[in-house]
This record gives sequence, structure tokens and C-alpha cells, in this order.
Amino acid sequence: MSGPKMVVDGITIDDDSDMYVIAEIGQNHEGDVEKCKQLFDAAKSCGAHSVKLQKRQNSTLYTKDKYAEVYNSENAYAPTYGEHREKLEFSREQYIELRDYSKKIGITMFSTAWDYASADLLESIDMPAYKIASGDLQTIPLIKYIASFGKPMFISTGGGTLKDVRRMFEAVYPINKQLCIMQCTSGYPPKFEELNIRVIETFRKEFPEAVIGFSSHDSGIAMALVGYMCGARALEKHFTLNRAWKGTDQAFSLEPNGMRRLVRDLQRAKIALGDGVKTSYPSERDPLIKMGKKLVAQTALPAGHVLTAKDIAFKSPGDGTPPYFLDFFIGKKLLTPLTEDETIKFETVGATERDARQAVGEA
Repeated sequence: MSGPKMVVDGITIDDDSDMYVIAEIGQNHEGDVEKCKQLFDAAKSCGAHSVKLQKRQNSTLYTKDKYAEVYNSENAYAPTYGEHREKLEFSREQYIELRDYSKKIGITMFSTAWDYASADLLESIDMPAYKIASGDLQTIPLIKYIASFGKPMFISTGGGTLKDVRRMFEAVYPINKQLCIMQCTSGYPPKFEELNIRVIETFRKEFPEAVIGFSSHDSGIAMALVGYMCGARALEKHFTLNRAWKGTDQAFSLEPNGMRRLVRDLQRAKIALGDGVKTSYPSERDPLIKMGKKLVAQTALPAGHVLTAKDIAFKSPGDGTPPYFLDFFIGKKLLTPLTEDETIKFETVGATERDARQAVGEA
């Protein structure tokens, strides 16, 4: 087909594909590699195409003041913000272990790169794709650097304007055409009136060269279907095993049952859309015979009787002459008698179905 396309780890994403589902684990793993593997297993069993982590070099990403800031939160893993972040960070060796595990179970793993050092680390272990967070939509130098790797990129646009998105597109597309622009609202979770899902349609019009996606931070599954109908072909949803776990993202993440239903419904939506050609299916035959109607004699009628509208009734089941032939029979003479409720057939008046269809303009 023509139109935008990207290929992530052998999976094609385009207008004819299923929604590409990214289970955003982020740091819902609580810094535990084994728990992260359990999340990978669950995402795979739910039908997600990929799992996504986040990589930061915290010591240089934040200012010294921010790194040392006291972090008083029920979600804190350490007394300062920097130490808290470090508790949730995986090392290069752990990333390799998780990468290898994802390959073993057959699910794609990639990550958000928050800084140059993290991007270099991820590239050194051959990430198949990259995510750019909404917070970096304006960090054009970093985006261009990651684009130069030549890997597929998913770029979120939360908090941005169309001008911001166009600036990003004009910086990335000449370098890397494997681009998915993600409509996103960076509330956690956002109000439904702020999801603005029809921006997906705007992006498809403004950036026809790019695949368009939806990074949906709402806690339900229905909005993903709306996104698909508006033209999104990649979806990012936060994922956890237990929303009660500690962490800022847990409460609005999908648990396995929700993710499983989300993937199922998105696959059904693609199939259910069909080809747009109105047709009749074999499965409809019996129900429509039961519910439909046919032309029958209202009362017993003798041979030679000239039919009027009052002589003909519409009654179920619909296993006889359809009612849209009513006008054809009015004024016709019966060649044989009819009993009450007997089907009025074409041969009853010395005609064929072809005659009748010609008369009603269907020949």
C-alpha cells in the first residue's frame, strides 16, 4: 500500500496493520529485574507487541539542586529525588539481561532515552527502536542525535503545540523517516476533555509522511479504540501487575486483564471495520427469515380473483416472496386459489421472478 509505514523489529505498522501496542512499563518494575521480567511475561501473554522502559543518567540529567532535593512522597524510594531515581534505574548489564529475556520470550523491548549518555548506552546494546518523551519535544539536539541512529522513533507530543510538532518533524524527517508522532496529553491521568483525540486526524493531515500514534495516559481501554478509528496505528499504555504497588504511574496503568481486553478489542475493531461494501452474510439468513416477512393471502381467495392491496398481508416468517413486490401483484389475476396465509408466488399469477424484477426496476 502507499502511505506512511515503519517497521519495528520485523513488525510493520501502517494503515492496514493492527494497532501496534506498546506496554509502557516505565519504572513500574520498582527497580527489580525479576519483577520486570514478570511484567514482560504478562505483556506478552496479553498480546502486546512490545514493552518499553525508561533510561536516565540521573547524575547529569538533573541539576545538582534537583538531584539533592528532599523527596517527601508516599512513592519515594529514597529521601532525595536523585537517590529515589537511582533506586529505579537499571544498569547496562541489567538492560542486556532484560533485552536477552525479551528476545527469549518473543516480545520487543525498547526504551525512552532521556539524555545523550542513556541514548549511547541503549544504542550500544542495539535497541530496535527509541521513544522520545513529551518533555523532550523541544530538545531538538537530542532528538536529532537519536534520529541519526536510523532506528524507528516514537515521539510523544504532550504539552506541545502544532508549531512544536512541526519543528520536531522538520528536524527528524530528513534524517530518519522511521517516525511515529504520538498524540499525547501529559496529565497523569488526563481529564477526558483534555485527551483531544481528534488531534490524531490533524496530525495525519499535517504530517502525511509519518505514522501517527496515541500515547494514552487515561486509565481505561475505550479511548484507544477511538484513537484507532481516528487513524492512530501505534498505542502506548502504561502497564503494571498491580495498581496498588508504589509508584506515580501505577494507579492509571492497566493490569493484565485490562491490557488483554484492550488488545482483543483493537484486533476486533480492525476486523469489524470490514471493506465498506454492504453485503448479506450467510449467518444472517436464518435470523432474517425468522424476523422478516413475506406476501400472503389475507383470506381464502378463489382462482380468477383480481388481487387488491386488501387481499395481501405481510407476515412472518420471511421465507417467501418479499413485500417489496407488493405493487407487482396488485391487479394481477390468480391462476390458482389461495388459502388464508398461503404465500403468494410469482407463478400464482402466471409470472416469473424475472418478470417481477423487471417491473420493479431490478433487472
